[in-house]
Amino acid sequence: MSVADQSAYVEGLALFRARMQCLFEEWKAKPFSAPENQFPVELLNALRTMGAFDALFSVEDNGLGLCQTSEGGQVLLTLLRRIGYLSLSLGRCLEGHVNVVRLVELYGTRFQRHALKLQLKNENLAGIWVTDGSSAVSIQREGPSYRLSGIKGFASGVRQVSVALITAIPEHGEALMVLAPTTDLERQRPGPGALTGMQASGTGAYDFTGLQISPDDIIGSPGDYLRQPEFSAGAWRGSAVALGGMDHLIDLLREELLERERAGSPHQLARIGEALILQKTAAMWVHEAAQAAYSAHMKSEDVTSIINLARLAVEKAALELITLVQRSLGLSAFIKGKAVEQVMRDLATYLRQPAPDEALTEAAAWFVHHDWPEAGP
Repeated sequence: MSVADQSAYVEGLALFRARMQCLFEEWKAKPFSAPENQFPVELLNALRTMGAFDALFSVEDNGLGLCQTSEGGQVLLTLLRRIGYLSLSLGRCLEGHVNVVRLVELYGTRFQRHALKLQLKNENLAGIWVTDGSSAVSIQREGPSYRLSGIKGFASGVRQVSVALITAIPEHGEALMVLAPTTDLERQRPGPGALTGMQASGTGAYDFTGLQISPDDIIGSPGDYLRQPEFSAGAWRGSAVALGGMDHLIDLLREELLERERAGSPHQLARIGEALILQKTAAMWVHEAAQAAYSAHMKSEDVTSIINLARLAVEKAALELITLVQRSLGLSAFIKGKAVEQVMRDLATYLRQPAPDEALTEAAAWFVHHDWPEAGP
C-alpha cells in the first residue's frame, strides 16, 4: 500500500470501529427478553446493515481486510467480542461465517473468492459444517461434476445458512473442502437433541446425499482443511466470542449485586476482583492469539501452540468465572429465564471445543524445546 492508501485504510477501520461501537451500545441497552431458542435475526440484519460482512473481504474486493491484515484482525477481535457479549449464539454463527471467508480467501481461486462475495452479498449467511453424522460425507466424480453423499451434524444456523463449507472424503486421498448450497428445506434434519445452551444458534443437521456440485465448488487441494497453522489458528476467533460472554457475565454480576446492595460486602468485592482478573487474563491471551494468527514471521508451530494455549486459558478463565458468579449470586443464578442463568449455560456450552487435552500437550511439547517467540510486526 502507498502512504495515502494506508492512511485511507486506517481511517476506514476507525470509521468501522465507531459504527460497531454505536451498534453495540444500542443493542446492549435493549432488554434481555427474546426466547432463548429464537435465532437473533434482527441483530444479524443490523450487523449486515452496518457493513460487518462486507468488511471481512480484502481491500482489493472493497472490504477492510478483517481476515487478512493484522490491523484488520484487531478490529475483528473487537467485533467478535462485542457480538459474543450480545449473543453467544450469533457469535458462533458469525465466527463460522468468518472462517468460511478466511478459508476461501486463503485457498480459493480469484474466481471462487469473487463468487463467494456475490453469494454473500444477497444477505446470505455462510456456515462451516465439518462434523459428520453417522458416517463421513463422501464425494464421487460423475462426468464433469461431483456427487455428495452423507449427513453433516452439529450444523449451526441450519435454517439461516444458505451456503456451507464442508469436508468431503473422496474414494482415494485426503478430505476436500466443498462449498455447497444449503437452502433445500427437505434436506434439513434434527440436531443431536436439545442442547443445554446455545439454543438460539439453531443447531441441526443437513443431508447432502445426491447433491451435485461442480469443480468450481471445490476449494483448494486435498488436505488443505487440516493444513497448519490455519487449522488451529482459527480457534482464536472462538476465544474472542467467548471473551464477550465473559464480559457480559461480569456486567450482570455487578448489576445484580448493586441492585441487592451487596456490592460493598468484602467477600463479594473479593469475588468481583477475582472475576476481573480472569476477564483481563483472558483478554490478554486473546490479544496474543490474534497477533500470532496474523504474524508473518512466526513459525507455524509457534502460531498453533500459542493459539492452543490461549484457547485453553480462556476456557479455564471462563469456567472459573461461572463458578464465581454462582457463588456470588447463589440460587438466583440458577433461575430459568434470567439473563445471567442463560448466559452461563450458553458460555459453558460454547466452550466445549474438540480435543482440549491434545491441544494442551502438543503446545507444551513444542515449548519444551523452543523459546516463546518475540513479538514482531
